[in-house]
Amino acid sequence: MKLAFIGIGNVGFALANNLQKKGHEIIIAQNELKSESVLQAQTKNQALLAMPIQEAIDQSDIVFLATPFNFNEKILKPLDFGNKILVDCTNPVGPGISHGLESKISGAEKVQEWAKNARVVKSNTIYGFENLENSKFPNYNVKPVMMIAGNDQDPKEQVSLINTDLGFETLDVGDLSQSLHLEHMTLLWVKMVRANGHHPNFTWAYLER
Repeated sequence: MKLAFIGIGNVGFALANNLQKKGHEIIIAQNELKSESVLQAQTKNQALLAMPIQEAIDQSDIVFLATPFNFNEKILKPLDFGNKILVDCTNPVGPGISHGLESKISGAEKVQEWAKNARVVKSNTIYGFENLENSKFPNYNVKPVMMIAGNDQDPKEQVSLINTDLGFETLDVGDLSQSLHLEHMTLLWVKMVRANGHHPNFTWAYLER
């Protein structure tokens, strides 16, 4: 697949680099093609292409959003997604590692509001980038779980296939409003690791009897 990435920082690059190695064609969607973030990503992986955001969207099969949440409205509103899948990898984080929208609505629902003609799926958010770089836990006979949410079944199925390439088992938790709870899981992980000193190399698993 051709996958476009709006945002190529820690999370975006971890996903893009991993998926490029799995055989996907990766396009960095950035209007400033010589920006520091683009050049750093291409230095690490020369197979990553770069083109202006709208052009990258037009040429891709699926688009990933991996930007700081506060930039999302400005970035998304002018864009035409043409009913393509938009994977929301962002989280609204407020002071003290709180929910940036006061838990009144999920960030993913705001992303859907701003990207009106995209089909938004929440994914790749409940861990830090370390586990997107490397999802293997060889001491256990289970895959880590990646929870997703979205309003349409077909986009979620396509995102699930990508998650399989990343080494995750996918658990569909329901419609896009469920993203609020996934964002709280992210805050739990972030507070444990970034604030309280827990090591980052852990994930959740889905065990079913």
